[in-house]
Amino acid sequence: ENNKILIFSLIVFLIFIVISYSFYQHNKEKKKILLSERYIEAKIFLENKKKVEALQVLKDIVFSNNSTYSTLSFFLIMNENLINDSDEVSKLFDYLLENNKFDNEIKNLLLYKKALYKSNYVNESKLLEEIKPLLNNDKTVWKAHALLLLGDFYFSKEELIKAKDFYTQVLLIKNLQRDLYKHANSKLALIADE
Repeated sequence: ENNKILIFSLIVFLIFIVISYSFYQHNKEKKKILLSERYIEAKIFLENKKKVEALQVLKDIVFSNNSTYSTLSFFLIMNENLINDSDEVSKLFDYLLENNKFDNEIKNLLLYKKALYKSNYVNESKLLEEIKPLLNNDKTVWKAHALLLLGDFYFSKEELIKAKDFYTQVLLIKNLQRDLYKHANSKLALIADE
């Protein structure tokens, strides 16, 4: 008799687990569909030159914490220049990185894009702070991009010794994409002509 109650309880518990999991998956899928519809709605707003409405929808999606649609929405905000305040864009970058789970390389891409964006208006120490995680990671494909960004940053400031150092580091990376190699070499050639 005791075994029957235990077996019955176990079966009820397992059924409850299966139903709960199914309900969770269904809601998760429903939320993803809703986010995709909202994303399309924002794109329609943009096509109709309704930037304020598009921005609001896209920000809502960013704050939904769905790694795919939050990122897509954020990049659409950036590509369409919907936010002019660099501090607000920076806060959105931070929010996206802190509140979503990304694969390492996607996270590194976001860190690179954040540093690239900030390179237009921050000083040297802030830029180095932003890009430090990429410089210290020999396993990321974004390290070469980060080194080129710093090389270009210093080149634009006419700090050619620092620029040369970063371009040279790019050339030391194994299995480098040809475009990156050419970019570093062409900048080094320009520095040599100075």
